[in-house]
Amino acid sequence: MTTDHRITREAPGRTMRLGQILNMNVGFFGIQFGFGLQQGNMSPIYKYLGADDASLPVLWLAGPVTGLLIQPLIGALSDRTTSRFGRRTPYFVVGALLCSVCLFVMPNSGTLWMAAGLLWMLDAAANVAMEPYRAFVNDMLNPAQRAVGYMVQSAFTGLSQTAAYLIPSFLILMGMRADRMNAHGLPFIVEIAFTVGGVVSVASVAWSVYTTREAPAETVTNAPISIRAALVDVYDAVRDMPAAMRQLGAMMLFQWYAMFCYWQYVALSLSRTLYGTTDAHDPHFLDAVLLSGRIGGFYNFIAFVAGFALLPLLPKFGPARLHTGALLLGGLGIAVVPMISNPWLLLVPMVGLGLAWASMMGNPYAMLSAAIPQARTGVYMGIFNTFIVIPMLVEVFSVRALYRVLGNDPRHILVLAGVALCVAGLLALRVRVPSVPA
Repeated sequence: MTTDHRITREAPGRTMRLGQILNMNVGFFGIQFGFGLQQGNMSPIYKYLGADDASLPVLWLAGPVTGLLIQPLIGALSDRTTSRFGRRTPYFVVGALLCSVCLFVMPNSGTLWMAAGLLWMLDAAANVAMEPYRAFVNDMLNPAQRAVGYMVQSAFTGLSQTAAYLIPSFLILMGMRADRMNAHGLPFIVEIAFTVGGVVSVASVAWSVYTTREAPAETVTNAPISIRAALVDVYDAVRDMPAAMRQLGAMMLFQWYAMFCYWQYVALSLSRTLYGTTDAHDPHFLDAVLLSGRIGGFYNFIAFVAGFALLPLLPKFGPARLHTGALLLGGLGIAVVPMISNPWLLLVPMVGLGLAWASMMGNPYAMLSAAIPQARTGVYMGIFNTFIVIPMLVEVFSVRALYRVLGNDPRHILVLAGVALCVAGLLALRVRVPSVPA
């Protein structure tokens, strides 16, 4: 099975000032805001609606499955798209609009199945937006600036998720009662947070579209836009996958397995350590949820700062070694969280996790962009993002059994996550990518 991959003539990309790179990535802020709301609130929402601890991974299944099905296909379609708005822009605009609708509706879920169904729709929309935005950076920047572009995306990820995690605590600081529930039994502060996320998603993408005009792609005549053609592109891209991308896949398996474990069980782990319970009806459970939001906001703030602070280190150490150091610090940080009973001391391991999160959002994509042909950026970015969702699927179907083996204790899941992140760091040293100009 073959197809003509001369879908576009490769543009060299532009040389941009930092301000222009910031403008083009503002939209990524809004897309990641929705992910931050999920990470900080979906497990507590499920618990409020009656889910048991061991079933949480299955209820998080939406992200991995939709990512696996949608991202490679959207990437291949965007490679072939030639609208007057650009190749990638139509996809992340439509994705952002759909994300906003789902974020507005999510806090009004009255049942567990409704919340789970909305998460499926939200993640599908987010995946439509996410992959073309990664390819957008690769298209717009010259090779020497792409690592900078992805690290700026990393910084915006940290900033947006800081805001997403901290909104509930900020509302309480402003005088809103934490125990005030909406008509469906969910905290009212969560409803407001999701509403803010819906507005931010659209507004930030609109800013990037307004300030950054996507470079048009010059097409050839034999590049039809169809699902069948896109599937052929995906098949051929997998067959021709560069060796460096395969090496990255092994690292990504452990890296994202760890993060999915952390997001699902950090609130429960804190509740168990500090209050001896994971019962959502216990008044202290909400305290643990709010604490997990605060430390989540802190590590994302560290990621925001690190996204810029790591830039001068890229030419000296390279993305692979920089990524190894960051992941080792992050893995150690996650592993010690269950051992800390003083909330203020939790900020120490969050520094390591913040550095790891900044690196995860930037360095793997910098390594990938140096290894793939630019004309096939969309399809390879889509396939690469399946290296995020496949580990999540493995986690979903393994942690349910592991949870029982590990004594039905969420703290042990966090230790497992820390070990997995350290393994990912060591595997990053194996990745060999072509060098690009500093």
